[in-house]
Amino acid sequence: MRDADNIRDVEALGVDFMGFIFYDKSPRNVETKPDYLPEGCHRVGVFVNATVEDIVSRVKDFCLTFVQLHGDETPAFVLSLRKSLEAEGLATVKIVRSIAVASRSQVMKAQIWDGYVDGILFETPTAGYGGSGISFDWSLLSSYRGKTPFFLAGGLGMECLPELKAFRHPRWLGIDLNSRFEIAPGVKDVEKLQQFIKAFKS
Repeated sequence: MRDADNIRDVEALGVDFMGFIFYDKSPRNVETKPDYLPEGCHRVGVFVNATVEDIVSRVKDFCLTFVQLHGDETPAFVLSLRKSLEAEGLATVKIVRSIAVASRSQVMKAQIWDGYVDGILFETPTAGYGGSGISFDWSLLSSYRGKTPFFLAGGLGMECLPELKAFRHPRWLGIDLNSRFEIAPGVKDVEKLQQFIKAFKS
């Protein structure tokens, strides 16, 4: 999200999280701070192989409540990040690790993040670090035995509603909506989002 009016309109839908991408190779990269930042939902900063210093700086500047790591970050990096956040009085900031999965073994390995992160975002594998706009086989997640709650991502759109309503997992925390609800990169179709949210919650 980058446009102040679009941010206000999406926030008014009652979303729980709103993302800000800090990755210069993404078409949704946030280069300048929007004139308005959401106050009624969590602010999530998405980072790809950024330095601890850069992440902490963005957390402070955007008052982020969540950090999503979308690159090749390791558990050791997470520990270093937590230490720096705590030193800055930002210990309440939550950390989410994005994991692309294409097999049950990859899903099972995700439990190595237990005790390191507060959430996992399962998504579709891509050649780079960006979102694919394509769904993956959610049945793979039946193999997940980790204790860390997870978000479901990967090309979720209106056509996914029946499957989403049928999906069950004790660690399922929420869903990530992005490309299927965009008018342009970083600009959400508010009416379409409203229709989806209403149908999903009904």
